Amino acid sequence: MKYIYKILIAFIGVLAISCNADDVENRSVIEAGTPATLLTPQSGFSIVLSKETEKNIATTVTWNKATYTGTQTVLNYTVQIAKGGTNFANPITLTNTTGVSEEITVGELNSALVNGGFVEKEVNDVDIRIKSVVGASGLPQYSNFFTIKATPYHIPLASSHWLVGAATPGGWSWNGDSETEFPLVAGQTNIYEVNIVLKSGEAFREFLGNNFTSDGNWDASHNYTYYTGLGYTIDSELVDAGDGDHNFKYTGPTGARLLKIDNVAKKITLD
Repeated sequence: MKYIYKILIAFIGVLAISCNADDVENRSVIEAGTPATLLTPQSGFSIVLSKETEKNIATTVTWNKATYTGTQTVLNYTVQIAKGGTNFANPITLTNTTGVSEEITVGELNSALVNGGFVEKEVNDVDIRIKSVVGASGLPQYSNFFTIKATPYHIPLASSHWLVGAATPGGWSWNGDSETEFPLVAGQTNIYEVNIVLKSGEAFREFLGNNFTSDGNWDASHNYTYYTGLGYTIDSELVDAGDGDHNFKYTGPTGARLLKIDNVAKKITLD
């Protein structure tokens, strides 16, 4: 009886292998057909991005389907961008989808541009195309591309402080990018530094937050007497403005200076 079972099991195994071989031989081969055709946005499209409108739709990317021969599986599309004229040497993924259109928000486009090394606050040439693949990664095809123009806004560090005042380039204003970002020194947790053009004889104050509206964030700030009260050594070209808020007053010549507040050494310096 055991011998008969062994023969039966062997027969079933051979039959299974034979069926699998037939399946492989009869399975149609998937091959690339025609790539997707990018429809919009076309060359000539231009946009200036802003933090205030980051949730708005910047553009809608649309394209015609790619085709493949053989048994069809799900096609996945990637909207790619790259620096203009680089032939997509370093493509950046804007979004992935199985559809043939995607709405791209201002924030999404801005993040892709900034993280991709595009120049902030300047007009950039941006090449855009569609990549299609079968399944997860098979048989890539690439669409035509268009070159659009986009001006990304600066994405500040969450840890940054801010400088506002008549001595600063933006004056006493939070409109647009009037305020000056005062970031932490890379690798540090309590040393702030910025290159800034300061206007002689005018005042400014350090603010701890920014709500990115024209109203600004006037509540949390550090003034001149805050630091003198903690025993900081302050550069001689910075004095108490003597106004109601005890702001810093810059007494040096108008020009570019390196302002540094070192909360470790308790020093405020100008170079």
